[in-house]
Amino acid sequence: MSDTLSSSPTLVSAAMLAIGDELLSGRTKDKNIGHLADLLTLSGIDLKEVRIVADEEDAVVEALNALRARYDYVFTSGGIGPTHDDITADAVSKAFEVPCIHDPEAMRLLAEMYERREMEFTEARQRMARMPQGATHIANPVSTAPGFVIGNVHVMAGVPQVFQAMMDNVLPTLKSGSKVLSRAIACPYGEGDIGTPLAAVQKAHPETSIGSYPKYDGKRFSTELVVRARDPQVLDAAAQAVADMIANIDGTRIADNPTADA
Repeated sequence: MSDTLSSSPTLVSAAMLAIGDELLSGRTKDKNIGHLADLLTLSGIDLKEVRIVADEEDAVVEALNALRARYDYVFTSGGIGPTHDDITADAVSKAFEVPCIHDPEAMRLLAEMYERREMEFTEARQRMARMPQGATHIANPVSTAPGFVIGNVHVMAGVPQVFQAMMDNVLPTLKSGSKVLSRAIACPYGEGDIGTPLAAVQKAHPETSIGSYPKYDGKRFSTELVVRARDPQVLDAAAQAVADMIANIDGTRIADNPTADA
């Protein structure tokens, strides 16, 4: 299926960089990518790429520099905790070529929080106050330790509850693009039957993205077709073309072979 949408002066793009050995080993199942995608879609921001990298500074730096040069926004998750393998703050600092410091305001917030909880503000806990010099805070109403913003990069925790709370604070600060409209159309044929005519419809409507999603109910293959566009009139025209395509397909092969491959 095609994910290409036409260029627009209101197009805003984003990428996500998820950081952590536990994601790559399968020990932790990521919940942040889907949440971010939902929020950005509602805001008219296109999430164009997601990368997952290990807790290796050079890997984070390389990925971050590539993504921040390509997209309007980059969102990271993971690696800003108190342990030795939480290297995101160091890696982001290296990518931006600035010192990684114990931010004074972050130190104050954390010191006060641990004092209220009657817990020692240890050297390990102080690591959560580290961020690139010149970065600004992303408030953390769940566990106090802030995320941070530098350039077009938003650095947030990997714990889903904290990531989501931070995103609630980030979202109002982002510029929005034109929202993508979509329309789902049920097709009673498998992808193998509609591939060629569907490609022709997509070619005739380049300002849309037409997604093809196969289904199987145990007896027959079918397809859900989703047309996406930013202009309602463009969406209507492409959706009508898809409907006409379906109406014109010869269903003889499907009737003869209901389990034909998709």
